[in-house]
Amino acid sequence: MTRQPEEWLDDEPDNQQEEDEEIIWVSKSEIKRDAEELKRLGGELVELGKNSLDKIPLDDDLRAAIELAQKIKKEGRRRQMQLIGKMLRSRDEEPIRQALDKLKNRHNQQVALFHKLEALRDRLVEQGDEAVPEVLTLYPHADRQQLRSMIRNAQKEKAANKPPKSYRQIFQYLRELAEA
Repeated sequence: MTRQPEEWLDDEPDNQQEEDEEIIWVSKSEIKRDAEELKRLGGELVELGKNSLDKIPLDDDLRAAIELAQKIKKEGRRRQMQLIGKMLRSRDEEPIRQALDKLKNRHNQQVALFHKLEALRDRLVEQGDEAVPEVLTLYPHADRQQLRSMIRNAQKEKAANKPPKSYRQIFQYLRELAEA
């Protein structure tokens, strides 16, 4: 039996330690949490409409699975959600999450804008001509006469307890101004 130099013997445990340091141990619970999170992400994708889904970067297989899940009900849907979660595990989900967050934020901004426009419409109907300059400062290209006419009609409808046709028209007009 030949003896190896002591240097060679010492070298082996160091290599083993370096390999052990490179390995990242992941608990079974963490793997399950990650899988559940991906299923939730898949669930959010399934809840989206076709137009919103077009704005998210999905490959053909994943998109087909999501569209199928949208059509399925009950137990079949649950199994399809499992499949979508499994498909997401093998893909980079970060671009999907970013696109989804962008969609949600855009939706939140649109809701905030609508609330602002509704409050402005209510002030216009309550205060009448006194609130028109506020609209003109926000939207200089607004037509003062058309706006005053709609306000008067909305006030008459409200007083006569009629359906709020002009009230809705004011909102639509303000929305068009905000989008322009």
